[in-house]
Amino acid sequence: MTTDTGEPTLTIDELAARAGITVRTVRFYSTKGLLPPPVIGPRRVGHYGPQHVARLALIEELQHQGMTLAAIERYMEQLPAGLSHHDLAIHRAVVASWAPDTVETVTVEELRRRAGRALGADEVERLVAMGVVRADGDAYRVDAGLLRLAVQLLDVPLSEEAILAARKVLIEHSRAAAHELSQLFRGEVSERAEEDVKSLSAHMQPLVVQALLTTFQRSLKEEVLGWLTDAQDGRPA
Repeated sequence: MTTDTGEPTLTIDELAARAGITVRTVRFYSTKGLLPPPVIGPRRVGHYGPQHVARLALIEELQHQGMTLAAIERYMEQLPAGLSHHDLAIHRAVVASWAPDTVETVTVEELRRRAGRALGADEVERLVAMGVVRADGDAYRVDAGLLRLAVQLLDVPLSEEAILAARKVLIEHSRAAAHELSQLFRGEVSERAEEDVKSLSAHMQPLVVQALLTTFQRSLKEEVLGWLTDAQDGRPA
């Protein structure tokens, strides 16, 4: 069975395995309203799609931030209705940006569990090439904040060279933006006490990340629309 967009659906057991949780936990989240109901197929079997996977990933990230179940319920209730799994992934990226940088040493079994899917040897090698995973004897050093994103990139129909080139562009431009913003804010806080500066930084970080994500999203849509328009008109990109 597939979704309206042609993507394969998951049974509750497959969804739980993908998210690295138990079936009981999936059902518990459903009773709390954290997950929308599944699509009921033949033989009354529930089928789950990408939105369920994305919601579980967001819940996991909120838990990593130390949020209680009640706080997570409130957060999820405030999300706009009808968000796609892409929108939910952006929300998760914003939440993940609040966390400190974390690099952990894990076994290959734990790496696969955290990835939420089976990983072949070639896919692990691609994660290593992206700089998200580094071999450390029989274990792996993992950048936890980037792992889910990198795993999603494994399914994107781009060459490894294109992904690495895109990574370089994003890093260079994000560093340049961070530098210019820090220079701008430095002029505002130069006369403040150290604690005031730390407090301002803590408040500004999620706001800046959300602003960057929003403006980048809109800019990228404009670029893609322009690209498609040029293609339709027969003009070179």
